[in-house]
Amino acid sequence: MNPVARSEGVDPAVLQGQLFDLWSRKELEELRLQAVSGFSQLQDPLVGLLTMLENCPGIQKGKSSTLGQFILTEFVRWRRSHPQVTLKELTEEEKQRLQLSALSLIIASQPGYMDPLLDIYELGTLETSHLLEHVTYLQSIGGYREAALLSMKVELQKELDMEQICVPLILLDKLPLAESYVRDHPELQKRLVRLLDSWCIPDFNLEELQRQYPLLSLSKHQTDQIQPKLLSRHVFRLMEKFSVDPSLCVNSVHKRKQDSLKFLMYKRFREKRMTEENWRDHVQVTVEGNVELQVLLVDLLVHYSELQVAAQWAKRYNVPRDRLRTGVWDTMQSLSSKQLEVNESSCPLEPWDTTQSHKLQYYQLPLARENIHFLQTLDQLQLCRETVLKPGCVVGVDMEWRAGFGTVSTQRVALIQLAVEGQVFLLDLCAHSLSHHSLTVQFIRTLLTDENVLKLGYGTSGDFRSLVATWPELKEEPLAVKGMLDLLHVHQQLQRCWRGGSRSRSVEVSEGSAEKGLSLLVQQVLGKPLDKTEQLSNWERRPLRTGQLRYAAADAYCLLDVYLMLSKDPKAFGLPEDLCSISSSQPAKSDQEKKFKDKKKQSTSPRQACQSSHGPAGDNQECVKGNGERQATTVAPHELRVVCDNMLQGLGRFLRCLGVDVLILENTDDHKVAAELARTEGRIILTSGQPYQSLRSQVAEGRCLTLDCSGESSGPGCARAQAFSRPPHSF
Repeated sequence: MNPVARSEGVDPAVLQGQLFDLWSRKELEELRLQAVSGFSQLQDPLVGLLTMLENCPGIQKGKSSTLGQFILTEFVRWRRSHPQVTLKELTEEEKQRLQLSALSLIIASQPGYMDPLLDIYELGTLETSHLLEHVTYLQSIGGYREAALLSMKVELQKELDMEQICVPLILLDKLPLAESYVRDHPELQKRLVRLLDSWCIPDFNLEELQRQYPLLSLSKHQTDQIQPKLLSRHVFRLMEKFSVDPSLCVNSVHKRKQDSLKFLMYKRFREKRMTEENWRDHVQVTVEGNVELQVLLVDLLVHYSELQVAAQWAKRYNVPRDRLRTGVWDTMQSLSSKQLEVNESSCPLEPWDTTQSHKLQYYQLPLARENIHFLQTLDQLQLCRETVLKPGCVVGVDMEWRAGFGTVSTQRVALIQLAVEGQVFLLDLCAHSLSHHSLTVQFIRTLLTDENVLKLGYGTSGDFRSLVATWPELKEEPLAVKGMLDLLHVHQQLQRCWRGGSRSRSVEVSEGSAEKGLSLLVQQVLGKPLDKTEQLSNWERRPLRTGQLRYAAADAYCLLDVYLMLSKDPKAFGLPEDLCSISSSQPAKSDQEKKFKDKKKQSTSPRQACQSSHGPAGDNQECVKGNGERQATTVAPHELRVVCDNMLQGLGRFLRCLGVDVLILENTDDHKVAAELARTEGRIILTSGQPYQSLRSQVAEGRCLTLDCSGESSGPGCARAQAFSRPPHSF
């Protein structure tokens, strides 16, 4: 196929044979010297190189590279000192002949050839028709990866069918390569995202698609990746990456909205952690203009609520009769027009002070309403600027945005909360005169980059992403954040300390906890969790309700209180003296932590794992945990007043025999009765298992104890031994 080297030079075939012999014997140094010497002796190095590569074997078992790759690597290195070896002196016909020969060597069985051959033989200058023909050939022999790579390197994307290139890559679990293929081609990016979205339907037929590519043989792992749930995640990720309009991805957005509706139902009717007003607002936005979602809403209301509520929403959206569940239409006919109206009334004006029960259950913002400043103008912003930018100031930073429930990749910030000692500033980014002014952006940039002002946050990466989405100028000139302490990292350190058993203060961290995130940290450090009722409210609606203002201020101010408590005695929490030295890096797990993790896999609760990892000597020290710091006070049995929930009735009877004042819950009593008795009569709660998580948040610090009666040492006898093998001050 190639011109034969003249007799004056070394025969390329002979040289290749010598190199193959050295390659087989793994004499790499001698091989390198022989190759360099041989290249110099070739009459026509460019012709000779192709002759040698033609005769080189492909991938051999037990070898990570091939002889051809080695020869090409050494030739590229040799050519640097021989710049005269180019195609310049050849005629157009000779040049094209060499280029076509080099192009034919780019196949799947010879990895590593593409880049060197493209460079040496300037394949990018070949006629487009020749390149397209070889891409088609690669696809015909199953070289889908090589076809895509060659197309990218010689920039053929506009000449090829995107689906013909990308579909095989996606099926082979090579989506990142498909993403690279459409890079810098906005129209192709949209088509790729829409292609993935078209697969996000329940009746998508993978087998039918595979039949279009008979050379593809998919593994189970690859097949498992082609399912609507996983593909939908890719769609939303790529929507954000490529700035694709969500309206182009109807299937994925519809699926997310379906999931959002189910989530809203659960939050409202099962957890009861969302107000009627918040729920109604989110539901209307979710189903607006979509008949299928409106039908689903009515169906879900039949399941989660009652027929009258379902009938009201069916009437509101004029859901066709033939799409209604059994009983909804009849209910609609039996109700008056007034009864079929969805309640649109807002909550009555709330007082700033919370109820007594709320104070007993949740963390309370220790500020009066006049110390919460809602900023909507630049003049108001100036007071905030002067306050928070003082050197040495400690500022709690938080942000709120309207929940999109995954249907929008990154939300825009609606409110920025800045808390300093004694007051909280709420920056209204829905006020156009404030949010779009350069002075506001510059103030936030100055604050976040000032190393002399300590900023406190929790999970700040999400806040910063939304901030950049709100102000694109922060992306053009990226933020160099300084002086920021993310309490999420401190919280993670607390968890590692607890798992390692090295803490001196009781800090309960449980995967089964009712609280999560910042609320859990606040509960662990300050004794009560945050009230998260307003977390999912509409932060873009104005005016904000009193409950929203109180929630926003508390979310930022609690950061100051947590930091102050931890700073007073960090060693008590197992933390270093300098909390700012705690970074996001995860230290290597200690032997104790690894042992804990291994034991935990074999147990049913974290406390059970704790018992196993510490052995007999540690049982009595770890099986009782409280929600506050222990006081070294001796208590006589007759002075001890406790309430045992129905998990520990046997222990309660035993304590009575010893003279302890004990109240015991009956089997029919709710666990909350224990909390009520503890608050009204000043008793300590003794409980076991999961009820501890909810009971501990309803009483003061140190007033709820949990005993581990699981595993081999379960039963009342174990509880009695645990309770009385501890020092008296444990109670």
